[in-house]
Amino acid sequence: MSSDTPGKNRLPDVTDQVVATYSQIGTINHLGHSPLPHNDAVIEITHDLMEVIYPGYQRRQKLHAGNVAYHVGDLLEGLSNALTQQVARALRHKQALANSDDPQSADANDAFEELAKQKTIALLESLPRLRELLATDVQAAYDGDPAAQGLDEIILCYPGLQAITVHRLAHELYGLDVPFIPRMMAEWSHNRTGIDIHPGAKIGPSFFIDHGTGVVIGETTEIAAHVKLYQGVTLGALSFPKDDSGQLVRGQKRHPTIEEGVVIYANATVLGGETVIGARSVIGASVSLIQSVPPNTVVTIEKPQLKFREAST
Repeated sequence: MSSDTPGKNRLPDVTDQVVATYSQIGTINHLGHSPLPHNDAVIEITHDLMEVIYPGYQRRQKLHAGNVAYHVGDLLEGLSNALTQQVARALRHKQALANSDDPQSADANDAFEELAKQKTIALLESLPRLRELLATDVQAAYDGDPAAQGLDEIILCYPGLQAITVHRLAHELYGLDVPFIPRMMAEWSHNRTGIDIHPGAKIGPSFFIDHGTGVVIGETTEIAAHVKLYQGVTLGALSFPKDDSGQLVRGQKRHPTIEEGVVIYANATVLGGETVIGARSVIGASVSLIQSVPPNTVVTIEKPQLKFREAST
């Protein structure tokens, strides 16, 4: 295409106008010298963590007892370096937001690197425990879905398992007070699976999301062991309290507690931080709850009456 395309000579002016907005609207650009966590790097880290958790199912195949230790050791070394870098970026930026007028010294940067190393090692050391926990989730999916042909199919194919796998990793980082990265992982998983789990949610073992599309689990949700959710379930907040200045109050429990053995069917909604669904209860499809339910309770909507008429010809 010719460089003298009609209108192209106006591009320098457009460039100046756009760049001017970077100072006028500074809330949606980052032009500082310290880089932010990089989305592609966080996704690659998540892939590598899943490779460690499910060896032989992800990218590298033909693994066996003779080579798996080398493969995992190589992954962990790379993860240690990559995750440390991204965590240090996240910590540094969070501190910069809190002290925008205080330039960071070289000593401060070294401190962020050291703290990032500690948090990274803590995550990597949690992997054996997370594998034990995820094994219960895989088994719960098999036990809860008669269509499942085996554990391999669940690991390879079930979006609910991918969502809970990423969640358990992100939740570990969330508990280590790593900023930004847990949410980046969660939103990548949300985009892939259609399942939205905030990394702050506390979820017990043997958790199964069947089908999964449209499930939403809020930040302060607490879910006990052996809970099963179907597609479209929302575990959300009932309201958002504000302080005297009109700002949202953060850090309070806003989402429900789901006790052991509960089943919640498709498109049900459970809202509120004081709402507790008692153990072994069943919440039927499309039910909406803003109050607690005692243990061993079945909650359903009365069936609507169907009407049939002869179609006009």
